[in-house]
Amino acid sequence: MSVENKNSNSGLTGKAMLLLSLAAVVAFQLAYTFSAGSFLIIVYLYCLFELTRLKSGRWTFYIGLTVGFLAYAPQLHFFWTLFGPSAIALWLLLAFWLALFLALARLCRLHLGKVSAALMIPFVWTGLEYFRSELYYLRFSWLNVGYAFSPALHSLPLKQLGVYGIGFALLAAICLLSLLTQRKRAIAGFTLLASCAFLVNFPATTNPTATTHSTNSLAVAGMQLEFPSEAEVLYNLNKLIKSHPDAQLLVLSEYTFDSPVPDKIKIWCRQHQRYLIVGAKDPASASADYYNTAFVIGPTGDILFRQAKSVPIQFFKDGLPAREQKLWQSPWGRIGICICYDLSYSRVTDELVRLGAQAMIVPTMDVAIWGRHQHELHARVAPMRAAEYGIPIFRLASSGISQHVSATGESLATAPFPGDAAMLAGVLDLNQAGRLPWDRVLAPVAVCVTGLLILWLVSVSIRNKFHPTKQPD
Repeated sequence: MSVENKNSNSGLTGKAMLLLSLAAVVAFQLAYTFSAGSFLIIVYLYCLFELTRLKSGRWTFYIGLTVGFLAYAPQLHFFWTLFGPSAIALWLLLAFWLALFLALARLCRLHLGKVSAALMIPFVWTGLEYFRSELYYLRFSWLNVGYAFSPALHSLPLKQLGVYGIGFALLAAICLLSLLTQRKRAIAGFTLLASCAFLVNFPATTNPTATTHSTNSLAVAGMQLEFPSEAEVLYNLNKLIKSHPDAQLLVLSEYTFDSPVPDKIKIWCRQHQRYLIVGAKDPASASADYYNTAFVIGPTGDILFRQAKSVPIQFFKDGLPAREQKLWQSPWGRIGICICYDLSYSRVTDELVRLGAQAMIVPTMDVAIWGRHQHELHARVAPMRAAEYGIPIFRLASSGISQHVSATGESLATAPFPGDAAMLAGVLDLNQAGRLPWDRVLAPVAVCVTGLLILWLVSVSIRNKFHPTKQPD
Protein backbone atom coordinates (compact mmCIF):
# COMPACT_ATOMS: atom_id res chain seq x y z
CA MET A 1 0.00 0.00 0.00
CA SER A 2 1.37 3.44 -0.88
CA VAL A 3 1.97 6.10 1.76
CA GLU A 4 -0.64 8.30 0.11
CA ASN A 5 -3.32 5.61 0.22
CA LYS A 6 -2.40 4.61 3.76
CA ASN A 7 -3.04 8.13 5.03
CA SER A 8 -5.89 9.19 2.77
CA ASN A 9 -8.57 8.50 5.40
CA SER A 10 -6.90 10.83 7.90
CA GLY A 11 -7.28 13.95 5.76
CA LEU A 12 -3.48 14.10 5.32
CA THR A 13 -2.24 12.54 2.10
CA GLY A 14 1.26 11.28 1.46
CA LYS A 15 1.92 14.35 -0.68
CA ALA A 16 0.74 16.66 2.09
CA MET A 17 2.92 14.77 4.57
CA LEU A 18 6.02 15.30 2.43
CA LEU A 19 5.23 18.98 1.83
CA LEU A 20 4.64 19.64 5.53
CA SER A 21 7.86 17.83 6.44
CA LEU A 22 9.86 19.81 3.90
CA ALA A 23 8.25 23.08 5.00
CA ALA A 24 9.06 22.33 8.65
CA VAL A 25 12.75 21.70 7.87
CA VAL A 26 13.08 24.76 5.63
CA ALA A 27 11.30 27.04 8.13
CA PHE A 28 13.54 25.82 10.97
CA GLN A 29 16.73 26.37 8.98
CA LEU A 30 15.68 29.87 7.92
CA ALA A 31 14.61 30.80 11.46
CA TYR A 32 17.98 29.79 12.89
CA THR A 33 20.17 31.02 10.04
CA PHE A 34 18.77 34.51 9.43
CA SER A 35 17.67 36.70 12.33
CA ALA A 36 15.15 38.41 10.04
CA GLY A 37 13.48 35.05 9.50
CA SER A 38 13.22 33.99 13.15
CA PHE A 39 9.44 34.42 13.03
CA LEU A 40 9.33 31.40 10.67
CA ILE A 41 9.71 29.17 13.72
CA ILE A 42 5.92 29.60 13.92
CA VAL A 43 5.63 27.91 10.51
CA TYR A 44 7.81 25.10 11.84
CA LEU A 45 5.47 24.57 14.81
CA TYR A 46 2.39 24.72 12.58
CA CYS A 47 3.81 22.03 10.27
CA LEU A 48 4.60 19.80 13.26
CA PHE A 49 1.05 20.22 14.56
CA GLU A 50 -0.40 19.28 11.16
CA LEU A 51 1.83 16.20 10.93
CA THR A 52 0.08 14.78 14.00
CA ARG A 53 -2.92 14.15 11.73
CA LEU A 54 -1.21 11.13 10.17
CA LYS A 55 -3.22 7.92 10.51
CA SER A 56 -0.21 5.70 11.22
CA GLY A 57 1.57 6.03 14.54
CA ARG A 58 4.64 4.36 13.09
CA TRP A 59 4.80 6.80 10.19
CA THR A 60 4.28 9.72 12.57
CA PHE A 61 7.32 8.69 14.62
CA TYR A 62 9.51 8.08 11.57
CA ILE A 63 8.53 11.39 10.00
CA GLY A 64 9.33 13.16 13.30
CA LEU A 65 12.72 11.45 13.43
CA THR A 66 13.48 12.48 9.84
CA VAL A 67 12.33 16.09 10.30
CA GLY A 68 14.30 16.38 13.53
CA PHE A 69 17.47 14.98 11.97
CA LEU A 70 17.24 17.28 8.93
CA ALA A 71 16.49 20.27 11.16
CA TYR A 72 19.17 19.71 13.80
CA ALA A 73 22.10 18.11 11.96
CA PRO A 74 22.87 21.07 9.64
CA GLN A 75 22.73 23.49 12.57
CA LEU A 76 24.95 21.23 14.67
CA HIS A 77 27.39 20.20 11.96
CA PHE A 78 30.25 21.15 14.28
CA PHE A 79 29.41 18.03 16.32
CA TRP A 80 31.34 16.14 13.64
CA THR A 81 34.44 18.21 14.47
CA LEU A 82 33.97 17.49 18.17
CA PHE A 83 32.84 13.85 18.15
CA GLY A 84 33.51 12.43 14.67
CA PRO A 85 31.05 9.74 13.45
CA SER A 86 29.46 9.63 16.93
CA ALA A 87 27.82 12.93 15.97
CA ILE A 88 25.26 10.94 13.94
CA ALA A 89 24.02 9.24 17.11
CA LEU A 90 23.75 12.61 18.89
CA TRP A 91 21.80 14.15 16.00
CA LEU A 92 19.42 11.18 16.04
CA LEU A 93 19.07 11.43 19.81
CA LEU A 94 17.92 15.04 19.51
CA ALA A 95 15.58 14.07 16.69
CA PHE A 96 14.10 11.33 18.89
CA TRP A 97 12.52 13.95 21.18
CA LEU A 98 10.76 15.55 18.23
CA ALA A 99 9.56 12.16 17.02
CA LEU A 100 8.28 11.37 20.51
CA PHE A 101 6.37 14.66 20.59
CA LEU A 102 4.65 13.94 17.27
CA ALA A 103 3.72 10.44 18.41
CA LEU A 104 2.30 11.64 21.74
CA ALA A 105 0.49 14.60 20.16
CA ARG A 106 -1.11 12.26 17.62
CA LEU A 107 -2.35 10.01 20.44
CA CYS A 108 -3.76 13.07 22.20
CA ARG A 109 -5.78 13.89 19.10
CA LEU A 110 -7.01 10.28 18.87
CA HIS A 111 -7.95 9.72 22.51
CA LEU A 112 -8.77 13.13 24.00
CA GLY A 113 -10.95 14.81 21.43
CA LYS A 114 -10.37 18.05 19.58
CA VAL A 115 -10.63 20.57 22.43
CA SER A 116 -8.84 18.53 25.09
CA ALA A 117 -6.03 17.68 22.67
CA ALA A 118 -5.61 21.37 21.78
CA LEU A 119 -5.17 22.11 25.48
CA MET A 120 -2.86 19.16 26.17
CA ILE A 121 -0.44 19.32 23.22
CA PRO A 122 1.37 22.56 24.33
CA PHE A 123 2.05 20.90 27.70
CA VAL A 124 3.49 17.84 25.96
CA TRP A 125 5.75 20.03 23.82
CA THR A 126 7.00 22.03 26.82
CA GLY A 127 7.42 18.98 29.02
CA LEU A 128 9.59 17.18 26.48
CA GLU A 129 11.55 20.32 25.60
CA TYR A 130 12.32 21.04 29.24
CA PHE A 131 13.22 17.43 30.02
CA ARG A 132 15.66 17.07 27.10
CA SER A 133 17.13 20.52 27.82
CA GLU A 134 17.52 20.45 31.60
CA LEU A 135 16.86 17.14 33.31
CA TYR A 136 18.47 14.05 31.81
CA TYR A 137 22.19 13.25 31.44
CA LEU A 138 22.62 14.34 27.79
CA ARG A 139 20.65 17.54 28.34
CA PHE A 140 21.09 20.07 25.54
CA SER A 141 19.06 23.27 25.41
CA TRP A 142 20.21 24.82 22.14
CA LEU A 143 17.81 24.98 19.18
CA ASN A 144 14.78 25.40 21.41
CA VAL A 145 11.95 27.41 19.86
CA GLY A 146 12.60 30.34 22.19
CA TYR A 147 16.25 30.78 21.19
CA ALA A 148 15.21 31.48 17.60
CA PHE A 149 14.04 34.91 18.79
CA SER A 150 17.19 35.85 20.74
CA PRO A 151 18.52 38.47 18.28
CA ALA A 152 15.34 40.59 18.57
CA LEU A 153 13.99 39.46 21.92
CA HIS A 154 14.30 42.90 23.50
CA SER A 155 11.60 44.20 21.10
CA LEU A 156 9.13 41.34 21.60
CA PRO A 157 6.39 41.04 24.25
CA LEU A 158 7.62 37.51 24.91
CA LYS A 159 10.73 37.88 27.02
CA GLN A 160 9.11 37.47 30.42
CA LEU A 161 7.53 34.20 29.26
CA GLY A 162 10.97 32.57 29.35
CA VAL A 163 12.67 30.38 26.77
CA TYR A 164 10.25 27.50 27.35
CA GLY A 165 7.21 29.72 27.77
CA ILE A 166 7.73 31.17 24.29
CA GLY A 167 7.39 27.75 22.70
CA PHE A 168 4.38 26.96 24.89
CA ALA A 169 2.62 30.21 23.98
CA LEU A 170 3.20 29.89 20.23
CA LEU A 171 2.11 26.26 20.06
CA ALA A 172 -0.90 26.99 22.28
CA ALA A 173 -1.93 29.72 19.83
CA ILE A 174 -1.61 27.28 16.92
CA CYS A 175 -3.62 24.62 18.76
CA LEU A 176 -6.39 27.07 19.65
CA LEU A 177 -6.52 28.36 16.08
CA SER A 178 -7.22 24.79 14.96
CA LEU A 179 -10.56 25.01 16.78
CA LEU A 180 -11.74 27.89 14.57
CA THR A 181 -13.43 27.65 11.21
CA GLN A 182 -11.12 27.45 8.21
CA ARG A 183 -11.66 31.09 7.24
CA LYS A 184 -11.14 32.45 10.76
CA ARG A 185 -8.13 30.17 11.25
CA ALA A 186 -6.45 31.50 8.10
CA ILE A 187 -7.04 35.13 9.08
CA ALA A 188 -5.87 34.67 12.67
CA GLY A 189 -2.84 32.61 11.60
CA PHE A 190 -1.73 35.20 9.06
CA THR A 191 -2.18 37.97 11.65
CA LEU A 192 -0.02 36.08 14.18
CA LEU A 193 2.73 35.45 11.63
CA ALA A 194 2.68 39.00 10.22
CA SER A 195 2.73 40.60 13.68
CA CYS A 196 5.70 38.51 14.75
CA ALA A 197 7.52 39.24 11.49
CA PHE A 198 7.00 42.98 11.99
CA LEU A 199 8.23 42.96 15.59
CA VAL A 200 11.30 40.89 14.70
CA ASN A 201 12.34 43.02 11.73
CA PHE A 202 11.48 46.47 13.08
CA PRO A 203 12.71 46.29 16.67
CA ALA A 204 12.62 49.22 19.04
CA THR A 205 16.31 49.77 19.70
CA THR A 206 18.01 51.81 22.36
CA ASN A 207 21.05 54.04 21.99
CA PRO A 208 23.80 52.71 24.27
CA THR A 209 25.63 56.05 24.23
CA ALA A 210 22.54 57.80 25.58
CA THR A 211 22.19 55.52 28.59
CA THR A 212 22.27 57.19 32.00
CA HIS A 213 24.15 54.98 34.40
CA SER A 214 23.28 54.60 38.05
CA THR A 215 25.50 54.98 41.09
CA ASN A 216 25.83 51.19 41.08
CA SER A 217 27.47 51.20 37.65
CA LEU A 218 30.45 48.94 37.04
CA ALA A 219 32.85 49.56 34.15
CA VAL A 220 34.02 46.20 32.79
CA ALA A 221 36.52 45.32 30.07
CA GLY A 222 37.76 42.00 28.75
CA MET A 223 40.00 40.53 26.07
CA GLN A 224 39.60 37.37 24.00
CA LEU A 225 42.63 35.09 24.46
CA GLU A 226 42.72 31.41 23.58
CA PHE A 227 45.25 29.19 25.40
CA PRO A 228 47.63 32.10 26.16
CA SER A 229 50.89 31.77 28.00
CA GLU A 230 51.44 33.60 31.29
CA ALA A 231 53.60 36.18 29.54
CA GLU A 232 50.93 36.76 26.89
CA VAL A 233 48.30 37.31 29.57
CA LEU A 234 50.43 39.92 31.34
CA TYR A 235 51.22 41.69 28.06
CA ASN A 236 47.58 41.81 27.01
CA LEU A 237 46.34 42.92 30.44
CA ASN A 238 48.61 45.96 30.08
CA LYS A 239 47.13 46.61 26.63
CA LEU A 240 43.62 46.26 28.03
CA ILE A 241 44.00 48.86 30.77
CA LYS A 242 45.76 51.19 28.37
CA SER A 243 42.78 51.00 26.00
CA HIS A 244 40.21 51.11 28.82
CA PRO A 245 41.80 52.98 31.75
CA ASP A 246 38.43 53.51 33.47
CA ALA A 247 37.65 49.80 33.66
CA GLN A 248 37.21 48.78 37.29
CA LEU A 249 36.89 45.07 36.59
CA LEU A 250 38.78 43.06 33.96
CA VAL A 251 37.57 39.70 32.62
CA LEU A 252 39.40 36.88 30.84
CA SER A 253 37.96 33.63 29.53
CA GLU A 254 37.37 30.20 31.00
CA TYR A 255 40.55 28.08 31.05
CA THR A 256 42.80 31.08 30.55
CA PHE A 257 45.22 29.04 32.64
CA ASP A 258 45.55 25.25 32.60
CA SER A 259 46.68 25.46 36.22
CA PRO A 260 45.93 27.54 39.33
CA VAL A 261 46.19 31.31 38.87
CA PRO A 262 49.93 32.18 38.69
CA ASP A 263 51.41 34.43 41.35
CA LYS A 264 52.56 36.93 38.73
CA ILE A 265 48.92 37.59 37.80
CA LYS A 266 48.06 38.30 41.43
CA ILE A 267 51.05 40.63 41.69
CA TRP A 268 49.91 42.45 38.54
CA CYS A 269 46.46 43.05 40.07
CA ARG A 270 48.08 44.49 43.20
CA GLN A 271 50.44 46.71 41.22
CA HIS A 272 47.67 48.07 38.96
CA GLN A 273 44.92 48.12 41.61
CA ARG A 274 42.47 46.17 39.47
CA TYR A 275 39.85 43.51 40.04
CA LEU A 276 40.22 40.54 37.68
CA ILE A 277 37.95 37.57 36.89
CA VAL A 278 39.91 34.79 35.21
CA GLY A 279 39.33 31.12 34.42
CA ALA A 280 41.79 28.56 35.81
CA LYS A 281 41.92 25.16 37.48
CA ASP A 282 41.30 24.75 41.19
CA PRO A 283 42.85 21.41 42.28
CA ALA A 284 40.61 19.05 44.22
CA SER A 285 42.14 17.86 47.48
CA ALA A 286 43.93 14.52 47.55
CA SER A 287 43.24 13.67 43.91
CA ALA A 288 44.23 14.50 40.36
CA ASP A 289 40.81 16.00 39.73
CA TYR A 290 40.09 19.70 39.65
CA TYR A 291 37.30 22.26 39.53
CA ASN A 292 36.93 24.39 36.40
CA THR A 293 36.80 27.70 38.25
CA ALA A 294 36.41 31.43 37.74
CA PHE A 295 38.57 33.31 40.26
CA VAL A 296 38.04 36.89 41.43
CA ILE A 297 41.36 38.52 42.28
CA GLY A 298 41.22 41.83 44.12
CA PRO A 299 43.45 44.92 44.09
CA THR A 300 45.38 43.44 47.02
CA GLY A 301 46.38 40.45 44.90
CA ASP A 302 44.29 38.09 47.00
CA ILE A 303 41.64 35.69 45.71
CA LEU A 304 38.39 37.21 46.97
CA PHE A 305 35.91 34.75 45.46
CA ARG A 306 35.77 31.62 43.36
CA GLN A 307 32.96 29.81 41.56
CA ALA A 308 33.37 26.40 39.95
CA LYS A 309 31.45 25.22 36.89
CA SER A 310 28.16 23.65 37.93
CA VAL A 311 27.63 21.32 34.95
CA PRO A 312 30.88 20.10 33.32
CA ILE A 313 30.35 19.28 29.64
CA GLN A 314 29.61 15.62 28.93
CA PHE A 315 32.37 13.64 27.15
CA PHE A 316 34.96 16.34 27.93
CA LYS A 317 37.59 16.50 30.67
CA ASP A 318 35.99 19.52 32.29
CA GLY A 319 36.53 19.09 36.00
CA LEU A 320 34.22 18.17 38.86
CA PRO A 321 30.76 19.72 39.35
CA ALA A 322 30.63 22.71 41.69
CA ARG A 323 29.78 21.85 45.26
CA GLU A 324 27.72 25.02 45.67
CA GLN A 325 26.70 28.28 44.03
CA LYS A 326 27.20 31.66 45.66
CA LEU A 327 27.20 35.30 44.62
CA TRP A 328 30.20 37.56 44.64
CA GLN A 329 29.34 40.40 47.01
CA SER A 330 31.26 42.95 44.98
CA PRO A 331 31.74 46.62 45.89
CA TRP A 332 29.11 47.46 43.26
CA GLY A 333 26.48 44.87 44.09
CA ARG A 334 25.68 41.16 43.95
CA ILE A 335 27.22 39.50 40.87
CA GLY A 336 26.50 35.96 39.73
CA ILE A 337 29.33 34.15 37.99
CA CYS A 338 28.64 31.14 35.82
CA ILE A 339 31.07 29.46 33.47
CA CYS A 340 30.52 28.97 29.76
CA TYR A 341 27.94 26.25 29.13
CA ASP A 342 26.38 26.78 32.59
CA LEU A 343 24.58 29.76 31.06
CA SER A 344 22.66 27.35 28.82
CA TYR A 345 21.03 25.66 31.81
CA SER A 346 18.22 27.63 33.39
CA ARG A 347 18.43 25.42 36.48
CA VAL A 348 21.96 26.81 37.05
CA THR A 349 21.30 30.46 36.32
CA ASP A 350 17.93 30.44 38.12
CA GLU A 351 19.74 29.68 41.36
CA LEU A 352 21.90 32.78 40.97
CA VAL A 353 18.77 34.88 40.45
CA ARG A 354 17.11 33.33 43.51
CA LEU A 355 20.17 34.34 45.51
CA GLY A 356 19.66 37.94 44.37
CA ALA A 357 22.03 38.43 41.43
CA GLN A 358 21.97 41.95 39.95
CA ALA A 359 24.24 41.08 37.01
CA MET A 360 26.04 38.06 35.58
CA ILE A 361 29.58 37.65 34.33
CA VAL A 362 30.28 34.60 32.19
CA PRO A 363 33.87 33.53 31.36
CA THR A 364 33.57 31.23 28.33
CA MET A 365 35.78 28.88 26.33
CA ASP A 366 34.59 28.53 22.72
CA VAL A 367 37.48 27.09 20.73
CA ALA A 368 38.06 28.68 17.32
CA ILE A 369 38.28 25.35 15.46
CA TRP A 370 34.66 24.60 16.41
CA GLY A 371 33.65 27.08 13.74
CA ARG A 372 31.69 30.29 13.36
CA HIS A 373 28.24 28.74 13.51
CA GLN A 374 28.89 27.09 16.89
CA HIS A 375 29.89 30.50 18.24
CA GLU A 376 26.79 32.12 16.72
CA LEU A 377 24.45 29.54 18.25
CA HIS A 378 26.13 29.91 21.65
CA ALA A 379 25.74 33.69 21.41
CA ARG A 380 21.95 33.28 21.37
CA VAL A 381 21.92 32.24 25.02
CA ALA A 382 23.09 35.41 26.80
CA PRO A 383 20.41 37.74 25.31
CA MET A 384 17.72 35.24 26.30
CA ARG A 385 18.99 34.97 29.88
CA ALA A 386 19.34 38.75 30.28
CA ALA A 387 15.82 39.34 28.96
CA GLU A 388 14.33 36.57 31.10
CA TYR A 389 15.87 37.86 34.32
CA GLY A 390 15.97 41.59 33.61
CA ILE A 391 19.67 41.93 34.51
CA PRO A 392 22.76 42.74 32.39
CA ILE A 393 25.25 40.07 31.32
CA PHE A 394 28.91 40.39 30.38
CA ARG A 395 30.07 37.25 28.57
CA LEU A 396 33.77 37.03 27.68
CA ALA A 397 34.71 34.19 25.31
CA SER A 398 38.13 32.91 24.32
CA SER A 399 37.61 33.36 20.58
CA GLY A 400 34.29 35.16 20.24
CA ILE A 401 31.50 35.93 20.27
CA SER A 402 31.86 37.98 23.48
CA GLN A 403 28.85 40.06 24.46
CA HIS A 404 27.75 42.95 26.65
CA VAL A 405 23.98 42.49 26.95
CA SER A 406 21.56 44.93 28.54
CA ALA A 407 18.88 44.00 31.05
CA THR A 408 16.34 43.98 28.20
CA GLY A 409 18.29 41.40 26.21
CA GLU A 410 19.83 43.80 23.69
CA SER A 411 23.45 43.21 22.66
CA LEU A 412 25.05 46.60 23.30
CA ALA A 413 28.54 45.50 22.20
CA THR A 414 30.22 42.36 20.89
CA ALA A 415 33.71 41.11 20.09
CA PRO A 416 33.99 39.10 16.87
CA PHE A 417 34.91 35.54 15.93
CA PRO A 418 37.70 34.51 15.95
CA GLY A 419 38.91 37.89 17.21
CA ASP A 420 42.17 36.96 18.91
CA ALA A 421 43.09 39.77 21.36
CA ALA A 422 39.83 41.58 20.53
CA MET A 423 38.56 43.73 23.40
CA LEU A 424 35.07 44.19 24.81
CA ALA A 425 34.03 46.90 27.25
CA GLY A 426 30.81 48.16 28.76
CA VAL A 427 29.08 49.43 31.86
CA LEU A 428 26.89 47.13 33.92
CA ASP A 429 24.11 48.79 35.91
CA LEU A 430 23.43 46.81 39.07
CA ASN A 431 20.14 48.54 39.76
CA GLN A 432 17.98 45.65 40.89
CA ALA A 433 17.93 41.93 41.45
CA GLY A 434 16.66 39.68 38.69
CA ARG A 435 13.29 37.98 38.54
CA LEU A 436 12.38 34.52 37.28
CA PRO A 437 10.18 34.21 34.16
CA TRP A 438 6.84 32.48 34.59
CA ASP A 439 7.82 29.37 32.61
CA ARG A 440 9.98 28.25 35.52
CA VAL A 441 6.75 27.12 37.14
CA LEU A 442 5.08 26.04 33.91
CA ALA A 443 7.89 23.82 32.57
CA PRO A 444 8.21 21.43 35.56
CA VAL A 445 4.42 21.16 35.66
CA ALA A 446 4.47 20.31 31.95
CA VAL A 447 6.99 17.53 32.63
CA CYS A 448 4.66 16.03 35.25
CA VAL A 449 1.63 16.37 32.96
CA THR A 450 3.51 14.68 30.12
CA GLY A 451 4.66 11.87 32.41
CA LEU A 452 1.09 11.25 33.60
CA LEU A 453 -0.14 11.31 30.01
CA ILE A 454 2.41 8.67 29.02
CA LEU A 455 1.36 6.47 31.96
CA TRP A 456 -2.30 6.86 30.99
CA LEU A 457 -1.60 6.00 27.35
CA VAL A 458 0.35 2.91 28.45
CA SER A 459 -2.57 1.82 30.63
CA VAL A 460 -4.97 2.33 27.71
CA SER A 461 -2.70 0.23 25.49
CA ILE A 462 -2.55 -2.58 28.08
CA ARG A 463 -6.31 -2.47 28.56
CA ASN A 464 -6.92 -2.64 24.83
CA LYS A 465 -4.51 -5.55 24.54
CA PHE A 466 -6.53 -7.65 26.96
CA HIS A 467 -9.92 -6.18 26.02
CA PRO A 468 -9.53 -5.36 22.34
CA THR A 469 -11.84 -2.88 20.72
CA LYS A 470 -11.76 -1.39 17.28
CA GLN A 471 -9.09 1.32 17.48
CA PRO A 472 -7.23 3.50 15.00
CA ASP A 473 -3.71 2.28 14.13
